[in-house]
Amino acid sequence: MAGDVLVSVRGLRKSYVTEAGQLEVLKGIDIEIKSGQMVAVVGASGVGKSTLLHILGTLDRPTSGVVYFNGVDVFGYNDQELALFRNKKIGFVFQFHHLLPEFSALENTMMPALIGGMTTKEAEQRAVELLSELGLSRRLSHRPGELSGGEQQRVAVARALIMEPDLVLADEPTGNLDTKTGRELFDLLRRLNEERGITFLVVTHNESLASECSVVLRMVDGRLNDALS
Repeated sequence: MAGDVLVSVRGLRKSYVTEAGQLEVLKGIDIEIKSGQMVAVVGASGVGKSTLLHILGTLDRPTSGVVYFNGVDVFGYNDQELALFRNKKIGFVFQFHHLLPEFSALENTMMPALIGGMTTKEAEQRAVELLSELGLSRRLSHRPGELSGGEQQRVAVARALIMEPDLVLADEPTGNLDTKTGRELFDLLRRLNEERGITFLVVTHNESLASECSVVLRMVDGRLNDALS
């Protein structure tokens, strides 16, 4: 069940300078995400979904507007403070898993925890627990190239969860998977939402999967329409 407002966005705009002039990608976004919700953002390619996700994840700064996270204006932080906030409070799952090929599933999962200052012993223990919960207990020592696409994405999910973030942002997490594997991954995210109360924002082209989220937002030309649910 959704709780207090976790993320509040007001008047969010993002523009880029191009050779053809100024390109406005986000044109005044207002959104609230409550703790425990699973929110989907749908829309055609190029309408600004990934840009929105990157700003919510503090990977990019807005041109104007504010993003409050638990009531704090996160873009009031300097870059170092923002990196620390991002490591501890936000998890990411991308369409392409971005696992480090030279490291095992266990080592990839541990990485954010080690960066965040956790001891190796604690990071390893937490990573083993997560990977086992996600059905990968026999794949701990496997490198990404030895895992299937679905297994790689589950490692990416474990990596996103290891710091116990308040919010997980997923950008087309099933987009690089076949239909069956994509369905399984989405069901996994939904189970984590329902059983552990993890807050998700999922950007997806798959409207069938999106319709199963607690809130569905449609982005058109840099603006979000009213929730569909």
